[in-house]
Amino acid sequence: MIEPGRVAAPVPTDPVALSGSGGAETTTIVLLPRADGLPDIGWVGPRLGEGDVRALTPPASVETTAWNSWLIGSPVSLLPEHSRGYLGRPALLGHRVGPDGPGGDWSTAFGPASVRCAPGSLAVEATDKSAGLELRFEAEAVAGGGLRLRHLLTNTGSGPYVVDALDVVVPVPPGTGEILDFTGRWALERQPRRRALADGHWVREHRRGMRGLDGTGLVVVGTPGFGYGNGEVLGVHLAWSGNHRYAVEQLSSGTAVVRAGELLHPGELVLAENDTYAMPWVQVTASTRGLDGLADATHTYVRSLEAHPPAPAPVMFNPWEAVYLDHDLDTLTALAEISAALGVERFVLDDGWFTNRTSLSDGLGDWASDPGTWPDGLTPLVDRVHELGMEFGLWWEPEAVNPNAAIFRDHPDWILRTGDRLPVLERDCYLLDLSRHEVRAHLLDAFDRLAADHPIDFVKWDHNRDQIDGGDSRGSGRAMARRQTLAFRDLLDELARRHPGIAWESCASGGGRIDLDVLERVQSVWTSDVTDPLSRQSIQHWTAQLAPLEYLGAHVTAPLSHQTGRTSTLDLRAATALFGQFGIQWDLRTVPPHELDRLARWIELYKRHRVLLHTGRLTRIELPDGLLSHGVVAQDRSEALFSYAQLDEIVHVPPRLRIPGLDPARSYRASVVAPADPAVVWEVTGMQASGAALGALGLPGPERASQSAALVHLQAI
Repeated sequence: MIEPGRVAAPVPTDPVALSGSGGAETTTIVLLPRADGLPDIGWVGPRLGEGDVRALTPPASVETTAWNSWLIGSPVSLLPEHSRGYLGRPALLGHRVGPDGPGGDWSTAFGPASVRCAPGSLAVEATDKSAGLELRFEAEAVAGGGLRLRHLLTNTGSGPYVVDALDVVVPVPPGTGEILDFTGRWALERQPRRRALADGHWVREHRRGMRGLDGTGLVVVGTPGFGYGNGEVLGVHLAWSGNHRYAVEQLSSGTAVVRAGELLHPGELVLAENDTYAMPWVQVTASTRGLDGLADATHTYVRSLEAHPPAPAPVMFNPWEAVYLDHDLDTLTALAEISAALGVERFVLDDGWFTNRTSLSDGLGDWASDPGTWPDGLTPLVDRVHELGMEFGLWWEPEAVNPNAAIFRDHPDWILRTGDRLPVLERDCYLLDLSRHEVRAHLLDAFDRLAADHPIDFVKWDHNRDQIDGGDSRGSGRAMARRQTLAFRDLLDELARRHPGIAWESCASGGGRIDLDVLERVQSVWTSDVTDPLSRQSIQHWTAQLAPLEYLGAHVTAPLSHQTGRTSTLDLRAATALFGQFGIQWDLRTVPPHELDRLARWIELYKRHRVLLHTGRLTRIELPDGLLSHGVVAQDRSEALFSYAQLDEIVHVPPRLRIPGLDPARSYRASVVAPADPAVVWEVTGMQASGAALGALGLPGPERASQSAALVHLQAI
C-alpha cells in the first residue's frame, strides 16, 4: 500500500487507499494499478483496514488486470473510457475542433498514471499524448469521514477542445440493490423516491441554472430495504448550484456505477490550449448505519466549515405573510414591538421595501427604499428594531429584474439572452448576466450603499427565476449556465468579505438552492415557501438529510395556511418550527392574548433546547405511514429531544417509539416538554429506562388526534 507522502511513478504496483477522518464512520476509496492505463477503483464504501486493502493486491503470478476483474467483475476505471472497452457512458465526452473540423480526439486513452499520496489526500495524473489532454484526479478526506472527488482536464493539444461532459464515476458497493433520490416542486421540495437497481440507465438531469425544486441533490444506493438506522449505503452529492446530472448505470455484465457531474449545454465549455476545467467536487459518503449515518457524516462536515454559524440560530420574525407587499412603517413597527415582547431576536423585512414595488411584476432590480412608502428611508424601522434589542435583516433578489425597472431600461444589454431575442418572461422578470464586471460592480455598489445607510445583520438572498434561454449578453449567445453559477458564487463571496458581520440565507423559490457549495457560504437556508406544518414535516425531515437543523428556516404562521388552505393548531405549527431556525410569519396584531402567551412559551422552549437541536446528531425513527418521528441526540448522549407527529388518522394502536443512539449503559428520565395540548395524551413523563431499553423497547406511543405533534425530552440521570 502506498504510504502518505510517497510518490509512486510512473506506475504504482500496490493498491492506493484513502479514508475519511473525523467521523463515527469513514469512507474508503481503493485504487488498483494498471500498467497500461488509469487505475481501477477496487472499492468505494465503508472503511477498509490496511489488511483488507493489502488483500486486494494480486499474487506475483497473476496479471493485474485479470486480478482486478476477478475482484470487482468488469473493472471500473477511475475514468471509464470507450477505448478500454467500457460499454457504458464514458466519463469524459468531448472532441477537438481541428483543421479538418470538429470531431477529433473523441476517444481517449489516458495512461500510464502516477500517484501522489499525502495525509488526507491523493492525486492521480495521466496524459493522453495522442489526444493532447492531461487528466488529474483528486480525492480529499473531509470532516465527518467522507471523501470528495473531482477531475481536472487540461487541453495540451493544438486547437480548442469542446467538453460535453466530465463525471466522477464510482462503483456501487457489493450487495447494492436499491436507489433513493428526491424530487419535488414548489411548496413540496425533497420528496423521497425509491427504485430497484436494474440494467440500464437511471438518469436525473437539471437545466434550470440553479439548484431546482425538482432536483435530487443527493443519490443514495444501498442494500435493499435500507432505512434510517440500518443498511449499507453510499451517498453521492454534487457540490454545485448550477445545472447537473446524476445517473446510476448497470451494464449487462453486472457492473454498476453511480456518477455525478455538471450538465453542460452544447458548446458551453471550450478549452483553449493550456486551459483547464476543474469540475465541481463530488461528495461521496458511506455508512453501515443507513441514512442517519450518512446525515451524521455530512452534518459533521458542514459544521466544520468556516461559514457555519458561530452560535445557535436566533428567533426570527418575518412579516411576509402578515403584510406581503403592503409596507407601512406604523404596521411594521407594531409587529416589531409585539415580536420583541415575545422574545424574538431578529426582525427581517421581506420583499416590498424597494422602489415601485407595488406588485410582484414591478420594481425588481432597483435597490433603494421606495420614497413613497419610506419618506425617511428604512432608518426609522431599522433604528426601532435595534432599540428593541433585535437584529435587522433585509430581503433582496439581485440576480433578477422586472422589465419596468430602471436598471432594465438603462441597461437592456445586461440581460442573459440567446441571440437578439429576449428570453420568455418567467415570474415577470429576466436575469442579469452576472459574468459581466459592470453588472457585479453595480450590484456591489447598490448593496454597499444599503449597508452604509442601515446597519444590516442578515440578508435573505432570493432567486425565483429559472435560467431559460440564458445566453451570453455580450452578443455571442453562448450558453452561460456555468459562468453564471461561478459569478453568483463570486458575488456572494465578495459581499461576505466586504460585510463580515452579516449572516446570509439562501432562498430560491423556497428550498431551490440548497447544496454543499452554497452551504460553504451561507448561515441558513429557506427550506420551502410552504409553511403549512403538515407539508413542512416531510420537507424538513428530508432536507435534513443534507443540511443540519440549524440551517433550516422554519416559521410559525397563521392557523389557516396561505398556501394549502388547511387549518392547524399552534402546537403543531410550533413543534414543526422547533426543529430548525425557529421563526414567525404571522400578523401578531390579530392574535388573541392567550395565543400570544402560548407562542411565547414555545419561543422559550426553543431557546432552552436550541443548543441541543443545533449541535446534536439527527436521529429518525421508522414508523408506519402517516407518522413521522425525528429528533436529536446530544453528542455526549447526555440528553435527547424527539418529535412524534401524527399527520393522518391511524386505525391501529400507536406504535412504540424506539429511540436509537442513546448510551445503552445510562439511565434516562422522560418528560413531555411541549405546552399541553388537549388533543395529545402521552403519559410518559417521569418514566425511567436505560438507553438499551429505550432502543429495544422504546416508549409507548401517544394516543392523539391526527394533525398533532408531541415532544419528549430524555435526560440522563
